[in-house]
Amino acid sequence: MKTDIIFYRLFQEFPDIFFELIGNPPEEARLYQFSSVEIKQTAFRIDGVFLPTQGSENPIYFVEVQFQADGEIYSQLIAEICLYPRQNQPLNDWGAVVLYPNRNVDTGDIKHYREFFTSGRVRRIYLDELGEAASLPIGIATAKLVIATNDIAIAQARELIDRTKSEIISLPKQQQLLRFIETILAYKFPTMSREEMEQMFGLSELKQTRFYQEAFQEGEVQGKLKAVPAMLAAGLTVEQVAQALDLSVEEVRQVAQSHP
Repeated sequence: MKTDIIFYRLFQEFPDIFFELIGNPPEEARLYQFSSVEIKQTAFRIDGVFLPTQGSENPIYFVEVQFQADGEIYSQLIAEICLYPRQNQPLNDWGAVVLYPNRNVDTGDIKHYREFFTSGRVRRIYLDELGEAASLPIGIATAKLVIATNDIAIAQARELIDRTKSEIISLPKQQQLLRFIETILAYKFPTMSREEMEQMFGLSELKQTRFYQEAFQEGEVQGKLKAVPAMLAAGLTVEQVAQALDLSVEEVRQVAQSHP
């Protein structure tokens, strides 16, 4: 699974994490819907967009997750963004956030676009500079787990799981976040079986309860289905999405047909 797909799925399932990352109250997530948008008559697609669901005073947020060096990233990103208001005529202002694992990956030249950066309209966030995971809000700490080295990731994951169990009061949200932590671990440890992972990180006992198996099965599937459009938009095939989310190919195709 590509790293950027993990983040687009993270923002799809936990939009409040994005608003914490940019220093806004996480409650703002209730005012937005995360999706991808296509720029007509071009080859452009913006994979991550927070569109306000109410009010013209809330800005549109364009999100780019960049984990590979790309010297042309800003020319592509700014071109995509500037076409969006021309084609859609939104009343809302806009901002953009580019998420990097570290500064070394940020190789883009901002010479032609420096005003966007000096004004703060386009912001860059480097995950490795956000601080120690233990001192961060649990959502941001979960995002940082993606960039942790494997030896550190094991300790961080155990700490995150403990924090999730103690800090997240809502049981459905608790289980949803634990499931996402498990997804990140599966990405980082592809040779580890699900059973080994559940035992190593203390997840197995949670899934043995009848309450989990019955109450969260439907919610888990719905969460996966919501992640399908963004993953397809990012370039994965129907088969790759089905494998990554543990869904059937037919389920993914049905979502794809309903989100042309």
